[in-house]
Amino acid sequence: MPTENPPFKIILGSSSNARREILSEMGYEFTIMTADIDEKSIRREKPEDLVMVLAEAKADAIVQRLPAGGRLEEDDSTTLLITADTVVVYQGIIREKPTSEKEAREFIKGYSGSHAAVVGSVVVTNLATGKRVGGWDSAEVYFLEIPDEVIDSLEILVNLNTMSFLI
Repeated sequence: MPTENPPFKIILGSSSNARREILSEMGYEFTIMTADIDEKSIRREKPEDLVMVLAEAKADAIVQRLPAGGRLEEDDSTTLLITADTVVVYQGIIREKPTSEKEAREFIKGYSGSHAAVVGSVVVTNLATGKRVGGWDSAEVYFLEIPDEVIDSLEILVNLNTMSFLI
C-alpha cells in the first residue's frame, strides 16, 4: 500500500479501465492523460519491441502536451508518468485490440482450446528529471474449449476498449 502522502504525483497515460483499476486498488491517486497517437503507424517485427516503442511513443506524446518541466502544477513534487502497451501473439501473428465485434468474436473463437502469448510493457518517466525506465514481460495463456454460448454471453464484446486482455 502507498504511503498516505506519497512524495510524488502519478499520471496514468492510458485509457485502459484495467490499468485504472489496478492503480486504484493499490490505493494510488492519479491523473489520467491519453496519448492519442496513431498506434497502427508504429510497427515492429518483434512483439517485445512493438510494446516498448508504443509505450515510449505514448510517453513522448503526453510529455509534449505538458507545461515546461513536465509539472501539472507549480510545486516541488515529482510527477511520474506511467505508460504501457499490450499485444497478443497468436500462431506467430501479433494481435492488437480488435477493431470490431466480429473480429473480437473471431479472436476468442480462435483461442478456444488453444494458447497465445501476451506481451506487455510498462514505461515510467520521471517528469522532473526526464529519466525513463521500462521493460516488458510475456506470459503464455492456455484456453479450454470456449462454447459459442459463452462467447455470445461475453459483455466485454460490447465495449472493445476493455478488450485488452482478450486481444
